[in-house]
Formats: sequence, C-alpha cells, structure tokens
Amino acid sequence: MKKLLFSLLASTLLVALAGCGSSPTGQPPQNSAAPAPTEEKTEPNLLEKVKADGKILIGTEGTYAPFTFHDQSGKLTGYDVEVVTEVAKRIGVAPVFQETQWDAMFAGLDSKRFDVVANQVGIRPDRQEKYDFSNPYTVSTAVLVTHKDNTTVKGFEDIKGLRAAQTLTSNLTDIAKKNGAEIVGVEGFNQAIDLLVSKRVDITINDGISLLDFMKQKPDVPIKIIAKDPNVAKNGFLFRKGSTELVDAFNKALDDMTKDGTLAKISEKWFGADVSK
Repeated sequence: MKKLLFSLLASTLLVALAGCGSSPTGQPPQNSAAPAPTEEKTEPNLLEKVKADGKILIGTEGTYAPFTFHDQSGKLTGYDVEVVTEVAKRIGVAPVFQETQWDAMFAGLDSKRFDVVANQVGIRPDRQEKYDFSNPYTVSTAVLVTHKDNTTVKGFEDIKGLRAAQTLTSNLTDIAKKNGAEIVGVEGFNQAIDLLVSKRVDITINDGISLLDFMKQKPDVPIKIIAKDPNVAKNGFLFRKGSTELVDAFNKALDDMTKDGTLAKISEKWFGADVSK
C-alpha cells in the first residue's frame, strides 16, 4: 500500500514539472517582458526643418542692383530680397541672408549653407536636372552692352572673337559663347561694367532690367545697350533637388502674392512695371 501511494505521488510531481517547462503547443514559452519593436525615425523634410528652426537660410549676391544690393545706409535690399522676404513671412519663418559671389552660389546650396538661392537664377533644362526651381517670379531679356565709343558692334552677330565680361556659370554667358565671344570671367555685374568702362573688355551680355536700372542710377557711365536677345528668360528661386515640400510652399506663397497684388506692387516699386510675368 505504501509503495502504491509513493508511485502515485511521484507520477503527479512529474506531470506538474512537465506542465511548468513547456507551452501547451510544446514550444518554448514566450518572454512577455520583451521590448516592442522600435519605430523607425524619419528625417524631417526641408520645409519641416525650416519651420522647426524658425528661419530659412537664403543665398544671394548682395551686389546685383536692383535685385540684391546694399543701399546707402548699408542695408541689404532689392527686388529679390523683398520678394523672398515676403515669401518667408507667409511660410512663417524669418529670412536669414548669406551673401556670396555668384559662382559660389551653387556650391553653397550643394553644401547646405543655404536652403534656397534668391538671385535671379535663370530656369534652364540643364539646371533643372540637378536642382529644383520655384515658379518664375521674374521674366527678363538679355541685352548686349558696349562702351559708348564702340562703333563696330551692331548686334550679336558682331561679337565673335571679342572679349566678353561674364560670370562663368550664368546663362547670359551661354549667349556670349553661342555667338563666339571670348569669355573673361568676372565675379558679378559691377566688375563686368568696370571692365567695360575701362575698355579691358569689348562687351558684356547682362540682364536688361538690371542694365536699365543701372543706367538710370548712373547716366554718366559711358556704356550703351546695342541689342536685345530674342529669347525671354524666366527666373525662379533655386533649391537642392528633392526640396519638394519647400518648393510647393514657395509656389503657394507666390501664387497668393500674385492674386492679392503684392508681387506686382513690389515689382512696380523697383522697376515701374510688372516684371513678374
């Protein structure tokens, strides 16, 4: 009888131990305290970053009147400066301008020194392959300029072999090259005019709006406009490729500024005409 009771107790204990060591399915027990999988963190897009920072970094020359330059008090001003400042205001961030030479503008954007470039950048297919553009906010025409003493240049067909003062990466330089001119590299508009006035170059091809404003401000400078390029240039804000959300925000602000007359009002202030279309 004692042996029978001992056998029954031993069997019960073995069954109990087996129940504690495995799941009902026979699989090892799951650890209920294991941490849940962590969610992947996504990088904010540029618009989100700009809004989080409360500011937008803007690349510009600061020497290209009337688009971006310093007035007599030293304040940075101009058409492009006012337009992009209004866009930033409508997006809800503060504009922070970073000044640099034209040819360093693209490298500054590439290195993320700027979020956007506001400097009359021509919208060209080759640039669109690498960069994003806003909708155009200026439409302009390139003009051929010589010294007042020059009597041999009558049009673009006469500039083959002549020295042209141009910034190296400008679409205006492409017009000079296409017509056979020898390119003399300059840092910007003012240096091009200085070389032309001192007759160290023969011509420059530049933005018609900028030239008209310059000649209005300095009528005694001995230069003259010879001809206009037949093609119209459209200029927009320049962004790194993939800045889709920020570009969309700029375009919405520009559309709103067109509808409520703000863009035309800024244009009239600087040019006496609406150059935005």
